[in-house]
Amino acid sequence: MSSELDEPVPVLLTRIGNYPQHHGSLGVVRTLGRLGVPVHAIVEDRFTPVAVSRHLTRGVVWPTTGREDPGRLADALLSIGRSVGRRCVAVPTDDEAAILLAEHADRLAECFLLPPVPADLPRVLAGKASMHRICADAGVPSPRSLAPADRGELVDAGRELGFPLVLKNLEPFSRLRAPAVASTTKVRDERELLGRFPTDTLPPLLVQEYIPRQQAEDWITHFYCGPGGRPRVLFTGLKLRSWPPYAGVTTRAVALRNPQLAELAARLCGRIGYSGVGDLDWRYDRRDGRYKLVDFNPRTGAQFRLFENVHGVDVVRAMYLDLTGREVPVGPQVEGRVFVAGQLDFASAAAWLRTERRLPPDLLHERATERAWLSRDDPAPAVIEAMRFMGLVARRLARSARARPDHPPSDGP
Repeated sequence: MSSELDEPVPVLLTRIGNYPQHHGSLGVVRTLGRLGVPVHAIVEDRFTPVAVSRHLTRGVVWPTTGREDPGRLADALLSIGRSVGRRCVAVPTDDEAAILLAEHADRLAECFLLPPVPADLPRVLAGKASMHRICADAGVPSPRSLAPADRGELVDAGRELGFPLVLKNLEPFSRLRAPAVASTTKVRDERELLGRFPTDTLPPLLVQEYIPRQQAEDWITHFYCGPGGRPRVLFTGLKLRSWPPYAGVTTRAVALRNPQLAELAARLCGRIGYSGVGDLDWRYDRRDGRYKLVDFNPRTGAQFRLFENVHGVDVVRAMYLDLTGREVPVGPQVEGRVFVAGQLDFASAAAWLRTERRLPPDLLHERATERAWLSRDDPAPAVIEAMRFMGLVARRLARSARARPDHPPSDGP
C-alpha cells in the first residue's frame, strides 16, 4: 500500500498530557503522511520530534496535563477540528484522549470521524480493576489483582497475592492527577510496600500478582475492530525487551503469528463490542500454560508500526480506510518484522547485561525492520529526539549530583 490515496480525508492526531518524546505519535504521522494524507497533530511545543516531521501538515501547540475539565477539553478539540476546515479522522495516542473522544462522541461528531465504540467502554477497559472484571466475565485469563482503599487493605492484598508483587496506577486521568507510581513497579516485600505509602490514604492503586519473568513470555496484540467488535486486522508479536526492564514500554519486539492469542483477543473484542484501534499486553505464564491479559489500551500503541499485513496495512491505516469508506485489504501479517525504540533499547540492553551477565541473545541477530525514530525519508525527528534525550539525561544527572552530600559521612566521631 505505497501509493497515495485519492482525495484523502485529513487526520488529527489527538493526545492529552505531556509526553513530547512519544514515538507512537510519530509513527501515526509517518504512516498516514506517506499516503498523502494531511496530518494535523496536537503537540506540546514547536520542537518536538512530531512537530518537525516532514510528513506533518500542521502542528497545533496545545499543552495539556489531563487535570483539565473534560468538557473544556472537548470544547478545545472542537475548536481545533473546526480549524481543519472539514471532518477529519481522530487518532488517539493515549488512554485519556481515547476516553474523551468516546464519552463526547455525540458533540465531537461535528468535526471528527470516530469508530462506533460504546461511550463508556474505553474508560472501563483502561481502568485496571474494571478491565480485570471484564476479563473474568468474558472468560479471558488475567493476573490476580486487587484495588486496596487504605493501608489495612494494602497489607491484606500483599499477603493474599504474595511477594514480590506489582503496583500500577488504577485509572486513566488519575495517573496524571495523582499518580500512585511513576510506572509499573515491582515491590519485593511488605516493608517496601508500606514504605511507598506512609499514610492511611492511598492514591488510586492496583496491586497485582507477579508472574516470575523466568516463567513468563511477554506478548502483544494490536488490532483494529469495526462495528460489533469484528477485527479488520489483528496482529500478534513477542516483546523481547522493555523499559523499565520487564515492565515498561516495548523497546524491542518481533512480529510472530500466534493463533491462540489472536483467537483470545478476537473473542474478547466480539464479546464486549469494542470498535477502534487496540493495544493489548499479555503475559504467558508457563506455570499453568495460559496467556493472561495484563493491559487493554483502547488506542494506538506506541509500537504499532511493528505490524503490517502483506498489503502494507497497519492498524492506523486500517482504521483510516474503514472510517473514510474505503476497503481494508485483508491478508496475513508479515512475519519477522522487528521494532526497535532507539535509546530506550540501549538502556534496556544495558540493564539485561547487568542482570544476566551476558548480552541479550537478540542484540546481534534480530535486525530492526522498523525504528522508532530513524528514517531515511524523515531524518529531523531523530535529531530532535537525540537532543531532547541528552537534555533529559543531563537534567537527571544534575539533580542526582545536587542530592548527594558535598562530603561523605565519616565512619566515626
